[in-house]
Amino acid sequence: MILNYDVIVIGGGHAGCEAACAAANMGAKTLLVTMDMNKIGQMSCNPAVGGIAKGQIVREIDALGGQMGRVTDATAIQFRMLNVGKGPAVWSPRAQCDRGKFIWKWRETIDHTENLDVWQDQVDELMVENATSAAAESQPTKRAVGVRTIWGAEIHAKSVVITAGTFLNGLMHIGRKMVKGGRIAEPAAERLTESITQHGIRSNRMKTGTPVRLDKRSIDFSKLRQQDGEQRAYRFSYYPGKSGLSGTLPQLPCWECYTNPDVHEMLRSGLADSPLYNGQIQSIGPRYCPSIETKLVTFPDREQHLLFLEPEGAETNEMYLNGFSSSLPMDVQIEALHKISGLENAKVYRPGYAIEYDFFDPTQLRHTLESKIIEGLFFAGQVNGTTGYEEAAGQGLVAGVNAALKCVGTEEFVMRRDESYIGVLIDDLVTKGVDEPYRMFTSRAEYRILLRQDDADARLTERAYEIGLVKKDRFDWWMQKKQAIEEIVEFCKNFPIKAKEINPALEKLGTTPLQFGVKLEDLIARPQLNFQNLMPIIPQLREFIDKLPNRKEEIAEAAEIRIKYKGYIEREKLVAEKMHRLENIKIKGHFDYNSIQSLSTECRQKLTAIDPETLAQASRIPGVSPSDINVLLVLMGR
Repeated sequence: MILNYDVIVIGGGHAGCEAACAAANMGAKTLLVTMDMNKIGQMSCNPAVGGIAKGQIVREIDALGGQMGRVTDATAIQFRMLNVGKGPAVWSPRAQCDRGKFIWKWRETIDHTENLDVWQDQVDELMVENATSAAAESQPTKRAVGVRTIWGAEIHAKSVVITAGTFLNGLMHIGRKMVKGGRIAEPAAERLTESITQHGIRSNRMKTGTPVRLDKRSIDFSKLRQQDGEQRAYRFSYYPGKSGLSGTLPQLPCWECYTNPDVHEMLRSGLADSPLYNGQIQSIGPRYCPSIETKLVTFPDREQHLLFLEPEGAETNEMYLNGFSSSLPMDVQIEALHKISGLENAKVYRPGYAIEYDFFDPTQLRHTLESKIIEGLFFAGQVNGTTGYEEAAGQGLVAGVNAALKCVGTEEFVMRRDESYIGVLIDDLVTKGVDEPYRMFTSRAEYRILLRQDDADARLTERAYEIGLVKKDRFDWWMQKKQAIEEIVEFCKNFPIKAKEINPALEKLGTTPLQFGVKLEDLIARPQLNFQNLMPIIPQLREFIDKLPNRKEEIAEAAEIRIKYKGYIEREKLVAEKMHRLENIKIKGHFDYNSIQSLSTECRQKLTAIDPETLAQASRIPGVSPSDINVLLVLMGR
């Protein structure tokens, strides 16, 4: 049987779902191929979305017209804003989700997306032909034309997006026991990697893991510390809409507990049988989400480690023990658990396990996430060496958009490092590569005051509207907010404050009295002052905000941040504009780097391997020095 589509997306995880919806919403006839339609958008590990820097990515996905934020809002059972004690550049939203309802909300989203079909099957072969459009040596000589499945279906397409997660030659480990699989109780994809690498694309292996799952009926919560969510009604999505579920889900707490020396002693007794330390696993795991046995070896003097018990849903007894990822023998895991206060009688649904899987070196990709070797072949998610649902979803959206644009031959969609965390993520991947699973942090972004969680729509929604990903209703919703923010900023810029009238109130608020009159924006710039404590003493400010037709808190917060951090924002924009000059200097195809002896040997090797698009990208490659960049500038006559 032969099927014909514009775009094929392989894998129904977070990257695949976003890629398929994005391509379809761009007008491409799209097919999502997944092993199990009932596990679309499965949260394989932690039942949560967002977190440090990850929450910013989800907001960006939403601002671009993606779905993750809306699915999360519809299925959230706890919401928290992290880092609120610090500046707004690092505020990060995070939500616990109902795992089962998350899947079905994604399924509902896909079922109601025009131009999108689903095919339940397993792809095991990439179909490739010689490219006839290669006009230069730097262009691919091959192009993807479709896939074949294990059941004999042949599916043709103009673009193919690989989002296979941990399924490519997946191998699971519990102690010395090894079982092939992409996720517990699910088969591995055993031949797809080889059908891709035979065309010259490099692959390697990575490892990740997941913790034990517990029955909440067997836990003594009186010994644990309760951790509640926010009382304020936060959302990930900037755009309103029906959740698709029966009302708001109950908001549930998480719980804190700790390991202790007895737990550590028990865990150490199993290290000889740990796949991480007996030579069974050779691939590298995520540095920032280590297994419990790795924590013991890395921090031998620590007497306790913090763990979080997180609910898996509103109507299930299953709980997730965050911080206890492990691949130790199951009897060691369970005996160690029973030495934790509150978990003495805990019943286990299943132990933790590690999984090894194939990924492809992301320096073989362009910023569109298209392969440099096979035209029309795109990669997104863990197959690019990343870890995390949010990183995967952000890549999926970019790959899906560009796969659709590829079909019609229009201009590609790429985001800069000062434009989004997704832009930082992709630039890091294709420029620097990975030697461990890549996780996003705010510290990876040099322009993080510009990449806040509150202004993703300001940065991205108009761009998404220009390419057709965001529709007019969504665009109009943003334009209404944009106008309201500008009106508040302008009001604060011009509203006069008289020292004599306001000084008594300022002293009560613990800030220095005025010597003379100022504008309202000067007061807001003070660390001790904000809209909330100024509105009671400046009735005109309250009246101005109260007259907003909707989203009062959201709009007021965005306006206040813009006023309070105006100097920092403008300074960072100037730095970004200077870097744009290098971004505008295209160097791809201009040089034979191996013949330029004035470049260092390492620089020649790195530039030849990565073949950067611009001088700015070249400057970010490890091993390329400022003097090397100067050499290239001189050779270009700059």
